[in-house]
Amino acid sequence: MLEGMPHPENLDNHFVVDPAKFDFYAMDCYRLVGEDKLARTLAEEVLRAGTDFDGTERSPMRNAEARVTLGVTAAREGDLDQALIMGDRALEGDRQSVPSLIMTSRELAAEMKQRYAAEPAARDYLARLRTLGREKPGFLPQ
Repeated sequence: MLEGMPHPENLDNHFVVDPAKFDFYAMDCYRLVGEDKLARTLAEEVLRAGTDFDGTERSPMRNAEARVTLGVTAAREGDLDQALIMGDRALEGDRQSVPSLIMTSRELAAEMKQRYAAEPAARDYLARLRTLGREKPGFLPQ
């Protein structure tokens, strides 16, 4: 047997595709190309799959990005309140993968600036992102 190769009896499970990861990556793709309905549907599925029946989050980082996706889609649809709720909830968790939240947080920040620059609640959210950027270098551009 070659070193580093899986044993033949383990091959059945070696190349299994995780459907939750597929939904997660597809969610990002649809959000990036502006297919908001599909992005929102997949974000809701990511949250469902990443949360136990008792509300415990099994996938806190995926869930955070799904919430930012819901925030982006809400902002694009004109629902500032929902965008802010989802954006805030995404930032609440203790476990944050800064690199994975960079892209989506930048998108939500851009939507807030473009669509809601005059709204005090949007300005407060952007200030929170700037503070987070200072606390966690690399989170947002300067």
